[in-house]
Amino acid sequence: MDASLLPPDLAAGTALLLVVASFFTSAATAAFGIGGGLSLLAIMSTVLPVAVLIPVHGLVQLASNLGRVLVQRRAVSYRALVPFLSGAALGALIGARFVVTLPEAVLQTTLGAFILILALAKLPAIGRIGPPGFAFAGLVTTFLSMFVGATAPINAAFFAKAFDDRSELVATLAATTFLQHLFKSLAFFALGVGLAAYAPLIAAMIVTGFAGTLAGTALLKRIDERLFRFVLTAILVVISLDLLRRGLTGLL
Repeated sequence: MDASLLPPDLAAGTALLLVVASFFTSAATAAFGIGGGLSLLAIMSTVLPVAVLIPVHGLVQLASNLGRVLVQRRAVSYRALVPFLSGAALGALIGARFVVTLPEAVLQTTLGAFILILALAKLPAIGRIGPPGFAFAGLVTTFLSMFVGATAPINAAFFAKAFDDRSELVATLAATTFLQHLFKSLAFFALGVGLAAYAPLIAAMIVTGFAGTLAGTALLKRIDERLFRFVLTAILVVISLDLLRRGLTGLL
């Protein structure tokens, strides 16, 4: 990228790395529903200032999930999305009252255990109990995402057993995650977070992220259902174990 379009403390080679990473992480999420957002956040955290890390990542993920919704729109389950939103609104209101009162280590440990249980335990599929189940998922996942930002893994842990069709699962995850990132991005703008210097980088990452979405969607259509479920569960287990590691390290 042209160095003149970047913030003074960001090298062109580093910016190019982020742009390329946006492609591959978006492709991974489009194919398996999760994993790309957290991977991209981990990469970005090594090169971007803390003050802009979450807002920049949030905007890139907002556009990335919107791209997935547009490409996979025919597979989105609106029977799940509408009640999910009603629960999400309530979860956001409740979470706002506690967001500054809980230690990060406690949240990471709790969330890690929560995702691990949902991923491995033989629990009732939440989608089988209709709109109340999806509303409950919206409440819980939005409440938790306000503390740790791990929106997609929380949603995936709930929804993985709610849909028999992988395309419907991935598309609905994109829609729910997009809406949660939208709420967060609006909050950043309301707080006056300035990202003008990063606009060219964000735009470039959005473009390559959309290209990754197209590539990942093509893979999703070809992958075997059993392999898809195995990879999805494996990603959830890895994410949950990492959260438990970080949380327990902080507690001890």
